[in-house]
Amino acid sequence: MTDDVCVLLPTYNEAATVADVVTDFRDQGFTNILVIDGGSTDDTRERAREAGARVEIQSGTGKGQAIREAVREHVTTDYVLMADADGTYRASDADAMLEPLREGTAEHVIGDRFADMHEDAMTGLNRAGNTIFNSLFSLIHREDFGDILSGYRAFTRDSFKRLRLSADGFGIETELAVECARHGVRTTVVPITYLPRPDGSNTNLHPVRDGGIILMAIYRQAKTSNPLFYFGSAGVASGLAGALVAAYVGYDWFVNGIPHNVLAIVAGVGVILGVQLLIFGVLSDLLVTLHGETLDRVEALEREVDSAGAAPADGSTADDVADASEREERADPPEQ
Repeated sequence: MTDDVCVLLPTYNEAATVADVVTDFRDQGFTNILVIDGGSTDDTRERAREAGARVEIQSGTGKGQAIREAVREHVTTDYVLMADADGTYRASDADAMLEPLREGTAEHVIGDRFADMHEDAMTGLNRAGNTIFNSLFSLIHREDFGDILSGYRAFTRDSFKRLRLSADGFGIETELAVECARHGVRTTVVPITYLPRPDGSNTNLHPVRDGGIILMAIYRQAKTSNPLFYFGSAGVASGLAGALVAAYVGYDWFVNGIPHNVLAIVAGVGVILGVQLLIFGVLSDLLVTLHGETLDRVEALEREVDSAGAAPADGSTADDVADASEREERADPPEQ
């Protein structure tokens, strides 16, 4: 059964591969295939329609904006299966991606490309970058999602609506992972096969530019997820820089008798700033921890209230109980 799934394919100039990707998913039994196009200048939209996909043109630009707009305005199914339209993902992995959602064990599924990656599917630079980003994410956000930059995802529409997403470009995958970790969205990783791009298909990814965007997205999101790392790393950098300048000033003063008054001030400011940032990081981390504990208690109270509001064993409803209490009060008014 695939009626409860929408296959979402964000595209931009994917005419060389989009028809084959749509056909592969249709061969797997998926009939609800949505192509959200970012203003392609080739025949992407026409070929997608001919292959049997529903095509929408996004109002803005960038992959992140396309995904947000598609899910919120064009998807009505319970589950979303998101993939790139470049032919690097296999439609035959779809059932494995959707299984945790249907079993109720997860709300968000990430396809791990490194589980079965073909030799030419990723350059050495991209492999190194992915390794660094995944390690940094695990360190900052205390979650190991295996492959946070994977474009093959499956998630419930309800869980997607709980996430606060703002990335417009390729930072959307990183933001999805960060938001899942922050909001406690049950996330699991499924091994998939990652294929090289077919001949004639050009990537829209710019490793240096987009790598910088991804790195900044991971670091910026640490401000509320792990403030000790966010402020502490800046504090350590500032403190070390100040200490190095102070060491140079001290050496030149004691050995050569040359004073560096301005550099001495810079060194002092750097050390003091570093200490202050570290202290601020510790305090912020404490506040985030207390805030998380408070939210957990509020959620526990909400569950207790919901349970208390359930129908009693005798079959009467909560309204019946309230009416009975009101009648008792009228029959036996409190003493004045």
